[in-house]
Amino acid sequence: MTEDNLDQQGLRSELAELRQEHRDLDHSIEALIETRRSDILQLQRLKKKKLMLKDKIQMLETQLLPDIIA
Repeated sequence: MTEDNLDQQGLRSELAELRQEHRDLDHSIEALIETRRSDILQLQRLKKKKLMLKDKIQMLETQLLPDIIA
C-alpha cells in the first residue's frame, strides 16, 4: 500500500469511530429527554459535543472526497 492509501484508510477508520460516537450521543440525548429528569446543563454539553463531532465528521468527509471542478 502507498502512504496515501494508508492515510485514507486511517481517515476512514477515524470517520467511522466519530460517526458511531455521534450516534451514541444522539441516543443518550434522546434517553435523557424521554426520562424528563434531564439536567439542562448536561443536555447542553452533550448537544455541544455532538455538534463538534458533526463538524469533525464533515471535515474528514471533505478530506476523503476528491475535489470536483464544475
